[in-house]
Amino acid sequence: MNTRALLSIFTLALCVLLYACGGGGGGSSGGGSAAPQPASAPLTASAPDTASAAAPANAASAPLANTSVPQSTTPNVQTITVASTPTNTRNMLQTSVTICVPGTNTCQTIDDIQVDTGSHGLRVLASALDPSIALPLVAGGNPSAIVAECAVFGSGYTWGAVRTADVRLAGQVASSTSVQLIADSAAPTTAQDCSQSGLPMLSASSLRGNGILGVGPFTADCGAGCAASAMPRWYYDCISGNCVASTLAVAQQVTNPVANFATDNNGVLIELPGIPDNGAATVTGTMTFGIGSQSNNLLGAATVLKSSSVSGYVTTDFGGNQYGSSFIDSGSNGVFFPSTTLAQCGVWYCPSTPQTIAATIRSSTGAQNAVSFTIAQSTALFGTGNFAFDNLAGSASGVFDWGLPFFYGRRVFTALDGRPTPAGPGPYYAF
Repeated sequence: MNTRALLSIFTLALCVLLYACGGGGGGSSGGGSAAPQPASAPLTASAPDTASAAAPANAASAPLANTSVPQSTTPNVQTITVASTPTNTRNMLQTSVTICVPGTNTCQTIDDIQVDTGSHGLRVLASALDPSIALPLVAGGNPSAIVAECAVFGSGYTWGAVRTADVRLAGQVASSTSVQLIADSAAPTTAQDCSQSGLPMLSASSLRGNGILGVGPFTADCGAGCAASAMPRWYYDCISGNCVASTLAVAQQVTNPVANFATDNNGVLIELPGIPDNGAATVTGTMTFGIGSQSNNLLGAATVLKSSSVSGYVTTDFGGNQYGSSFIDSGSNGVFFPSTTLAQCGVWYCPSTPQTIAATIRSSTGAQNAVSFTIAQSTALFGTGNFAFDNLAGSASGVFDWGLPFFYGRRVFTALDGRPTPAGPGPYYAF
């Protein structure tokens, strides 16, 4: 989900009880100037995107200001997959990431990294890195301290030192980019307020993979708020095991690698094929870097839905209600929303027969797009033994989380805040 737009307690319960959710779905409040709230808040740091009068969907195609996009001929396509995992997690979208010591060819490719449009920055288990990949520590304001981070997600938290790496994806390189090394021995003691943030995701089994690649709509995972104030459950200065919340300049914060590419750096396009009603054992798709920078990432007829420049939220109209805390999140393994009529099995919806749901996603600009989707019986889906489902949904309170099922059979763009695109600067979603 969005930058610290957490799935709140229900998602954590879902993971613990059913062991069926991924590590993604959390993050910061993005690059806006407003400071995020503590991770104990059920949603993100900012007021939700407010709705304005609706307009026809084609209104979104009108270009906005700042549409000059440098053209690129660099290979920009990364393979992404959904398949079985050792933890039997359904709808876990993953890829491989190559990490290098900055400025060198001392590199390692790490598999089983979750692709998450709802968070920002690369987080990798220290145990997945070979000792030869000695990444330099990020220097904070206190030269005697180790800079560490607490990253809170809907399914728990990660803790680890902040280090610098060259991140290679497809033909692109994000040079000297701050990453979080989870369970890094350089910061062995988790800050007390971080350890109170749910399930510790400090191993491959609890993280359900080797890391999280956050490619959401913001550049840094916290932004100006953490640069101005020492925020709890964000960045820390650690000396001899004593970790104290601290400020950290935006340029040193854990960074969305796409933002540091030389080209194709204004967003991502995720494309996954449609799948049968009973799911699929495996699915292979693509994550294409850039929007309007090459012939393979043109917006075409996609409806552009501007999101909040602070929270990344859009609004979903459903069942006579408006959910201003809505987001499109490949790191959530189901579509999560409130319903008083759908039968539940635990936290998952499990209607006796498939139910078709109609909703409308819209932005404060008035652009909107109607979405129809089907919800099947969760227990029957799990019984198939498949791992990819476009009709898996669960209960939420007060939010509408368009998780990975939304992506199947669609071209879904996530545009970076402030970066020029043919439809104007992000942040926005388009599909």
